[in-house]
Amino acid sequence: MEVNELTDKLIELAFAEDIGDGDHTTLCSIPDSAIGKARLLIKEKGVLAGVEIAETVFHKFDPQLHLEIFIRDGAVVQPGDVAFTVEGKTRSLLQTERLVLNLMQRMSGIATTTRKYVNLLEGTKTRVLDTRKTTPGMRMLEKQAVKIGGGENHRIGLFDMILLKDNHIDFAGGIENAVSRAQAYLKEKNKKLKIEVEVRNLDELRQALAVGGVDRIMLDNFSIENTREAVKIVDGRVEIESSGGITEKTIRSYAECGVDYISVGALTHSVKSLDMSLKAL
Repeated sequence: MEVNELTDKLIELAFAEDIGDGDHTTLCSIPDSAIGKARLLIKEKGVLAGVEIAETVFHKFDPQLHLEIFIRDGAVVQPGDVAFTVEGKTRSLLQTERLVLNLMQRMSGIATTTRKYVNLLEGTKTRVLDTRKTTPGMRMLEKQAVKIGGGENHRIGLFDMILLKDNHIDFAGGIENAVSRAQAYLKEKNKKLKIEVEVRNLDELRQALAVGGVDRIMLDNFSIENTREAVKIVDGRVEIESSGGITEKTIRSYAECGVDYISVGALTHSVKSLDMSLKAL
């Protein structure tokens, strides 16, 4: 399924759960002919994300709504900034307000958090990755917000990369079996997907390197000392990703070990939304 299709389905579901058989508060209090204007007011410093999806929401609900955009996705915003104004039927403005805010606040929170991690890695070669620890139905937008914040997407889902994690390896009977089966599967299905293997210690790291044909190795919950040793052992033969409990306080130390990527679940699973409001003008 294409990204636009998934986004359209999300918007349809969001309107269905919010409006149901009608926004009776708006319908009873606002004449159908009334025209209004509102502004998206920023109330907290951060990185703006979700302006594009807001445009989509407004225009899918009411193609006659007109936006004037002043600040685009990826910009650093301050309290008092106005990202855009939207004008049209007052009923349409009231019925789209909450969905636009829910999406933009969540996406801006993710972009803001991502930018903090990216800034902490400035001067190193290490890049920040997201994970699949996303809100069901919101993954495409949350991963888009990570990119707006300067991070990179690890994989979108289970379909666009092979990631042999600890359970796959244990159920398969070890790293060699898991990797060999992955390689045979890709050949049989004529698929070109990268293979990543999660390892829990230096011994498993050596096993993964011995099998060969692996594109990336994930160091799961390694100490900084063992990460440094792992980078020496790999010696540039494959990409290295650090993962597991890495925080703002420790991420720089892991990066300085020389890993290529650090994946951070907190980019999407523990984020505070950015404060903003849609106010009538």
